[in-house]
Order: sequence, then C-alpha cells, then structure tokens
Amino acid sequence: MNRWMRRLLLAAWVTMIASYAAAHAQLEWAVPAPGSAVRESPQRLKLWFSERLERPFSNVRVLTPTGKQVDNRDSEVDRADARLLSVSLPKLSPGTYRVRWRVLSVDTHVNEGDFTFDVAP
Repeated sequence: MNRWMRRLLLAAWVTMIASYAAAHAQLEWAVPAPGSAVRESPQRLKLWFSERLERPFSNVRVLTPTGKQVDNRDSEVDRADARLLSVSLPKLSPGTYRVRWRVLSVDTHVNEGDFTFDVAP
C-alpha cells in the first residue's frame, strides 16, 4: 500500500472516531450544579445537554445516599428545548442527593452519568 493511500485511510479513521465521540449527548450544565450546595430545596432539577434528546428514552432520577428515589417520577424532556431534561422534586431534607441520568440523543447514541448535590441545613 503506498504512502498516499495509508494517509487517506488514517485521515478517514481519525474523522470517524472524532465524529463518533462528539455524537454523544454530554451534560453541559445543571441546576442545582454538580457538586454544589443549595440553601433551599429546589422545586425542579434541570439538566441541559449538548444534543437534542429523544423524549421517551431519556430520564433522570434523584436518589438518597441509600438509593431511595425521592423525585416525583415525572422526568421529561422539555417540548420547547429538546436539550433540557428535568424532574420535579418534593421538599428535600438537608443532605446529599445523587442525580442519575440516562439519555438517548436524536442521533441514537446513549449516554449516562451521575453527580451529587447537597441541600444545606
């Protein structure tokens, strides 16, 4: 194989890998922010992603340190902004809460993650 053909194949491979890595919906920011402490219990948890999300296949849960789900189980992708995933919350007691999310972006890639936030006393 000549040098020109090897370079062409290498360039194609690098482009393919880069586009695959960039295609996943990544968490861009959240309210409350990952690792933050809030003074009052938030009424809603909001997460914004880098890609539009598929409504029926994207969800978020808020859990206690023991794994008990404490959100109102109404996780939804916003109709006006398909990059926004949210869930309503009851009044949370002071403590640490884990947020677990799993999303399917419109380009069919699944991504998931988690983070914590604290409700200060």
